[in-house]
Amino acid sequence: MVLLRFAPSPTGPLHLGGLRMALYNHLYAKKHGGRWILRIEDTDATRYVPGSVDGIRRALEWAGLEYDFGPGKKGPHAPYFQSERLDLYKTYANKLLDTGHAYRCFCSMDRLSQVREKLARTGSNATYDRHCLHLTEEEVARRVKAGEKSVVRLNGTQLPSRPTGTDLIFGHLKDAHASLATDPILLKSDLFPTYHLASVVDDHEMGISHVLRGEEWLPSLPLHLDLYAALKIPPPQFAHLPILLNADGSKMSKRNGDVQVDDYIVRRSLYLLMISLFTGYE
Repeated sequence: MVLLRFAPSPTGPLHLGGLRMALYNHLYAKKHGGRWILRIEDTDATRYVPGSVDGIRRALEWAGLEYDFGPGKKGPHAPYFQSERLDLYKTYANKLLDTGHAYRCFCSMDRLSQVREKLARTGSNATYDRHCLHLTEEEVARRVKAGEKSVVRLNGTQLPSRPTGTDLIFGHLKDAHASLATDPILLKSDLFPTYHLASVVDDHEMGISHVLRGEEWLPSLPLHLDLYAALKIPPPQFAHLPILLNADGSKMSKRNGDVQVDDYIVRRSLYLLMISLFTGYE
């Protein structure tokens, strides 16, 4: 079955870029006889804005974009809030640790900052020196037992072989690992996942067949494909859509101009705006 997901973060009102992405998910699902999920990516508590989820649902309802599964609706993929799925992410992180595709890092923020500055001075593109990769199993176990906080990093020295990435819009993609952080963090010290781990786990567990998202995530695709390969699970098909731009060619930002859906709901001109933005007709 064709199954897609729209996965906004509850960091404020839904903006036009988010509504456009929800529209594409809705249309693609309807065209292929599929369904789509509203999934709330609320793993960053520092950016959470109360009332955001209700605002997102209200905006989607006003625009006539009815999701099939998600908050307020029963379904086989619940829960639909990532903050309620933490045990699942921990389980997958442990799988990566057990297979050597990930390792625990105990480095402090101060040390990490010093390492980044030192690497930058030498002209290196690396962002971490893999200090904790070389800890023995006994040392790791001792520090975990002692209650030391740690994060889980992807082991970039043990990446599995996999096919090159393919995008439904951009076609075959070149390897872009050089643009990624060294051994990206997958699970933070508070046991909340980063976007990379959470999105891969949830898309697999929910049976997502197609991922439609903005092209700003294109540089992260190699990392996500590495995670699918390391976990030995099949990836969905990806389509990275061009972002909305202002008239001057700059990126449309919620901080500049009227780009919040609520603004257009108040003005009752959203449908005319959507026709102009998405078809090019005035």
